[in-house]
Amino acid sequence: MTRSEPLPNVLEARGLTKHYGHVVAMDNTDFDLRPGEILAVIGDNGAGKSTLIKSLTGAVIPDSGTLRLNGDVVQFRSPLDARNAGIETVYQELGVAPALDISQNLYLGREQRRRGVLGTVFRQLDKGGMRRGSAKQMADLGIRIQSIRQKVETLSGGQRQAVAVARVAAWATRVVVMDEPTAALGVRETNQVLDLILRVRDNGLPVVLISHNMPNVFQVADRIHIHRLGRRIALVEAENTTMEEAVAIMTGAKSPDRLEGLDPSPEQPNDQAALTALPKGEQ
Repeated sequence: MTRSEPLPNVLEARGLTKHYGHVVAMDNTDFDLRPGEILAVIGDNGAGKSTLIKSLTGAVIPDSGTLRLNGDVVQFRSPLDARNAGIETVYQELGVAPALDISQNLYLGREQRRRGVLGTVFRQLDKGGMRRGSAKQMADLGIRIQSIRQKVETLSGGQRQAVAVARVAAWATRVVVMDEPTAALGVRETNQVLDLILRVRDNGLPVVLISHNMPNVFQVADRIHIHRLGRRIALVEAENTTMEEAVAIMTGAKSPDRLEGLDPSPEQPNDQAALTALPKGEQ
């Protein structure tokens, strides 16, 4: 492969469509994620971002379209299917268990048993092994904590987010998806989470970042998927695009004058019709 040739996609979608009755949530949309990149997905409220991401992670089953993982066609019927395929997601609601400690959260749903009879017959958990594995994972990501046995409910918002990120990074083998990971965080904690996202990428996992925060997007993203009216209308290189241009394309104030290596998007639907075409609260 020559340097001029684009890298093959880790995760890609073609023609994803989703209807809820007469409501169009996804309209023949495409998606491309390359190895080792942070791909930001941006769009105004009602753009269809949530339906797209849920379709990529098994929470929503598209009506039509094709999804490929490392070139192979896949069909996710549930989030568990996506997890089994190596795709892990950090949701905006975090999904951590506050009453459990850090190691218990990292291995939640994947608890390890002790070897031999104690594990197979008496079903005892290997708590020591899980604590050692959790400590190594936190150290590899540069996350500083007082103790791996610390209850998550005693952590700050940024630290809780770090635990959620560490958990998906520990188990993901293909893709990490992060939905608004800096929402409701202060400036210092936001910067810590952004640094953590960069470390996940540097450790070899491509990251899909859904965010409304444009400064955060341009701080970490390699490319930006711009979603509008249920479909992707542009895919741009962050370093070659200004924040003002991205926002203008996202809001419809400016038509994309180039699509990085993509065929032109189909003609966009009428804006006024699209305003009533998406479910209330769909993002």
